[in-house]
Amino acid sequence: MIVDIESLRGLSMDTLYDSPEGRLIQSCIQCGTCAGTCPHGEYMAYPPRRIIKMMQHGLIDKVYASDSMLKCVNCYACMSKCPREIHLTEVLLQLVKEQTIIRLPSVPPELQKALENSYRYGNPMGESGRKRINWMKDLDFPIRILSQNPDPVDVLWFVESYPSYHPRGQDTARAIAKIMHRLEIDFAILGNEERSAGECGLLAWESGLAESLVDYNMAILTKYKFNRVMTSDPHALDAFNYRYKMYGFNLNATHNIPFIYEYFDKIKKMFTRSLHYSVTYHDSCCLGRHNGYYDQPRQILKAIPGIKLIEMVHNRENALCCGGGGGGMWLDTYYKSQNMERLSDIRVKEAIETGADILAVACPYEIPRFEDALKLAGYDKKMMVKDISELIVDSMGG
Repeated sequence: MIVDIESLRGLSMDTLYDSPEGRLIQSCIQCGTCAGTCPHGEYMAYPPRRIIKMMQHGLIDKVYASDSMLKCVNCYACMSKCPREIHLTEVLLQLVKEQTIIRLPSVPPELQKALENSYRYGNPMGESGRKRINWMKDLDFPIRILSQNPDPVDVLWFVESYPSYHPRGQDTARAIAKIMHRLEIDFAILGNEERSAGECGLLAWESGLAESLVDYNMAILTKYKFNRVMTSDPHALDAFNYRYKMYGFNLNATHNIPFIYEYFDKIKKMFTRSLHYSVTYHDSCCLGRHNGYYDQPRQILKAIPGIKLIEMVHNRENALCCGGGGGGMWLDTYYKSQNMERLSDIRVKEAIETGADILAVACPYEIPRFEDALKLAGYDKKMMVKDISELIVDSMGG
């Protein structure tokens, strides 16, 4: 059900109606599945099926004039369940968001700041590009930076912003580096030359921002020779595999978890420490629903000695969203003003019900969101949030 990249080239609301994607959208049977499966469907004046109906009646301007799209977190739930297999998240909602932001009287300050920071500094936190490699300081082995050694390399690791700057994201980045080092992978990073891949700019309204980041990163990527691309962020994975290809990027990227799974037999032999944890795993929307990586994270977790995997009620394709995608990372204050419960709080309650010791994740957005939700629930002393890479390193002996 993945969209054909060629069908996205030059697509806009003006050209949508006469395109193959537009004709697919017009085939909507108004069953309501999209609205029912949307985690914010009850708050949206215009869920996907109603957007389509407004288009058919020439009333799409009313959709643009509302703030309904602010509630869309691009979780791919509506798209994964659509019986007509309409590319709702990838095409329709993205194009409607682009038009909506032009007409909004004001953008929520948190989101506006994140977009401005991404444009100015290349990351939503507004950190200096010179600090992008600070996470490496505590490692006891060197990591090759291509600007310092531009020789061809097997794997280019696109670290992304939250693993580079956020304290808990840096923990994950160091864990991934240790795994790559132990596996003796020939890898390198872009270091200070890297900027955000731009997927969240694209899916959080601002196509111009996304294009500027893509243009910048493409200019950097074409400077170096590498065989494979791995990223720490499922959102960057989407950017490379579904957007950068429109700009001539021809390699398929992978995420660090399926990448590590390629070395499954080798890495199992490195597990020397039993962890004695009960673990529940949260499926990332991008990694799971959009890219189909459900089994690899679970197989890795099950292989770690001492870990007992307990599934939440909603898992795999039916997993609840953490609420961070599509700009949701920077809309919590807005959601609170709308009397909406945070999706991260809802998801953590489900994790707590499993009785697990660890909430395992594979996306850098999820660690700060879930740690904050656990504190709010008064459960932060009983459950920890850990990236799968951190658990791997714990079992490897640190």
